[in-house]
Amino acid sequence: MLKDKVALVTGAGSGIGKQVALKYAAEGAKVVVSDIVEKGGKETVEEIVAAGGEAFFVMADTGLPDDNEYLVQQTLEKYGALHIACNNAGIGGPSAPIGEYPIDGWDKVIKINLSGVFYGMRYQLPAILKSGGGNIVNMASILGKVGFACSGAYVAAKHGVIGLTEAAAVEYASQGVRINAVGPGFIKTPLVEKSMDEASRKALVALHPIGRLGESEEVAELVLWLSSDKASFVTGSYYNVDGGYLAR
Repeated sequence: MLKDKVALVTGAGSGIGKQVALKYAAEGAKVVVSDIVEKGGKETVEEIVAAGGEAFFVMADTGLPDDNEYLVQQTLEKYGALHIACNNAGIGGPSAPIGEYPIDGWDKVIKINLSGVFYGMRYQLPAILKSGGGNIVNMASILGKVGFACSGAYVAAKHGVIGLTEAAAVEYASQGVRINAVGPGFIKTPLVEKSMDEASRKALVALHPIGRLGESEEVAELVLWLSSDKASFVTGSYYNVDGGYLAR
C-alpha cells in the first residue's frame, strides 16, 4: 500500500505513534521514527527492522522549530524524499481549572501540541511538494471538538490542530497534498496508564458507549488509511475514532 514511500512519524517511541510507524513499515514505507525519548524510538526502529522493514531514528523535540527542520533534513539526506508525515507527538499537561491553570503549563502544552504541529508542517510541506506530493495526518483528539474540565490547554491546542489542518488542506489541495486530522477518544497509552488511577480509568471507560478504552492499533489503522491512496478524495477532514464518545 505504501511501497516506495517515505514516512515520518513524531512521538513514535510509544503508544499511537509507535503503532502508526509499525503499520507504515508493514505496508512498505521507509519510516523515519522520531521521539524525544531515544530508548523508545530506537526500540520502534528495532521492531520494524526485525520484521523486515526499513527505518531509522532521529531524536527531535517537536516543540522546537529547529528540531523540526533538522528532522526533515535528516529524512531527505537518508531517503531523498518525504511523502507522508504523521504529526503525533503530544503531552497531556497539568490538570486545573482555567482560573488556576499554571502559566508555564499552558505555554508548554501549546508549544508541543499546537505549535509543534505547525512547526512540523512548516518544514514537511516544502519537502513533500518537492517529492511530488503526498499527505499529512495530524493527531488531534475528541477534545478538539468538545470541552473537558481542567484540561483547558489541551482542549485549546487540539481545537487549534483541527483548524490548522483545515487551513493547510485548503492551501495545498491543488498541489497534490492531502492533510487530515484524527481525533482519538481515550486510548490505552502509557500517557493514560501512568496518569490515572483505576477509579479514574473506570470513569473514563463509562464515557465511551462502546464500553472500553481504545487501542493504539485501532487509531493507527485509521491513520494508515488516510495516508494511503485509498483516501485519495479525502482532505481537510477530521475523523474521530472514539468508541462513540462524541455521539453521546
